[in-house]
Amino acid sequence: MNKQEADFTQGSILKKLFWFMMPVLGALILQAAYGAVDLLVVGRFGSTSGLSAVSTGSQILNLVTFVVTQLAMGITVLIARYLGEKRTDQIAPVLGGSVIVFTLISAGLCIILVCFARPISVLMQAPEESLELTVSYVRICGGGIFFIVAYNLLSAIFRGLGDSKSPLLFVLVACIVNIIGDVLLVAVFHMDAAGPSAGNSWPLDCLWLCRSSLLSFLFWHSVLS
Repeated sequence: MNKQEADFTQGSILKKLFWFMMPVLGALILQAAYGAVDLLVVGRFGSTSGLSAVSTGSQILNLVTFVVTQLAMGITVLIARYLGEKRTDQIAPVLGGSVIVFTLISAGLCIILVCFARPISVLMQAPEESLELTVSYVRICGGGIFFIVAYNLLSAIFRGLGDSKSPLLFVLVACIVNIIGDVLLVAVFHMDAAGPSAGNSWPLDCLWLCRSSLLSFLFWHSVLS
């Protein structure tokens, strides 16, 4: 998205808002589709217990993702506000503070999901025959929660800069890789419920590492232009 498209302080807002909103909506839908893809793959190639475990575990992961997304939206608002006010010097403190806060959030979520996976699964009323698989699903997702939080933070930053297309393309590629990973881990390696949980994290792990290396350049390019 170029400068003219990202500038909501001039001209007609409705058209710009529409084209900005659609990629955001698409990215949210794709994130929600992760659990659906897991259910389809495990339902086709896995066991009944695995299907139950993914169904329960994905609800937990969706809840965590929803909360993180809403928290990250505050970063989007602050960055967009300072850009609109031409106070770009205030953006750096926002980025520094958000990195610290979301690092603490991801560490807390990792500890909770890994260490308390069993009580959480019991609280979610996971069937006894699929309890162990549910616990494994939640723990593996919890181990990769840092990258999921990092994606939502980076997406919030880019949206604040007026770029809603990059997060959409990023999560689209992650979804494609997730589908391939799910089929490979469940159908080929027979990992059952553990396959989708690993598939949910490692596409974001790899893509986030590639994308984060470009964050500094893209940020300052957007600000200075």
